[in-house]
Amino acid sequence: MNMQQLTDKLVLWIREGVLAAGLKGVVFGISGGLDSSVVAVLCRRAFDKNILGLIMPCYSNQQDKQHAITVSDKFSIPTQTIVLDDIYYSLLKILPLDEASAASQLAKGNLKARLRMLTLYFHANQLNYLVVGSGNRSELAVGYFTKHGDGSVDILPLGNLVKRQVKELAEFLGVPQEIIDKPPSAGLWAGQTDEDELGLSYDELDSYLTGGSVNEKIKRKIEKLKASSDHKRKPPPVPDF
Repeated sequence: MNMQQLTDKLVLWIREGVLAAGLKGVVFGISGGLDSSVVAVLCRRAFDKNILGLIMPCYSNQQDKQHAITVSDKFSIPTQTIVLDDIYYSLLKILPLDEASAASQLAKGNLKARLRMLTLYFHANQLNYLVVGSGNRSELAVGYFTKHGDGSVDILPLGNLVKRQVKELAEFLGVPQEIIDKPPSAGLWAGQTDEDELGLSYDELDSYLTGGSVNEKIKRKIEKLKASSDHKRKPPPVPDF
């Protein structure tokens, strides 16, 4: 399947998903990163109207915000900017926190992702829209998303595409090159990158997922990540009695 065919199929899939749910349109976050930019452009192609991108900085890198604006301007995507700094700070003041703990850094980062999802669903409820997520196959496979954060969406158009394929699609769609080339990051804390946090590269992960060769150490690491994040990909278990 070439990029034009893939684009057409994804655009139709998004449109049909909204119609099947009996809703009017789509809302999605624009972070200034690769995946959210691709989702934004696909949604723009799926709907002329009834589309909304939310830019939700939360003590975020200013470059990411500017990249989000660049994408929305280039593709004429209606957006709203909702700054989450104050509500995030207010929650941190009342929540117990051990600043020296690595777990606390992760908890703080996940709090940002969950605040963004609350914001998306608030708009979705008011507008009768579907929430579109930007998770890709590579991230989903190893649980690289926040449970009840960016992992809680209605549809995932990129869910069957590994990171390499998302990058190829971004180039075809005309996503600005500076966004395609910058190191992937969830933007959860200063200096954070996906590959540093995962402990492996997307090339290695993509190769594993698509049947390519990876060394035994990388294979074990990926399988460990998959096993430990299995609960994130399933609905909550209930007793079988």
